[in-house]
Amino acid sequence: MKFAKQYLEGIEGIEIYPIFSLLIFFSFFVILFWWVLTAKKEYIEQVSEIPLTDEEPLNNKEQ
Repeated sequence: MKFAKQYLEGIEGIEIYPIFSLLIFFSFFVILFWWVLTAKKEYIEQVSEIPLTDEEPLNNKEQ
């Protein structure tokens, strides 16, 4: 671990990567949370019932 720490300290601008990855992580979950709050209830109900139906999917082509 000591070798990796010394190696990373020698790279200029390396401190931006943890900040950038945190921003991506935070942004993803904020957008996902916003989508969940604004999704139509009819769509959520329709999608939640998909695993329970015995019907074949509409896009399933016969082989």
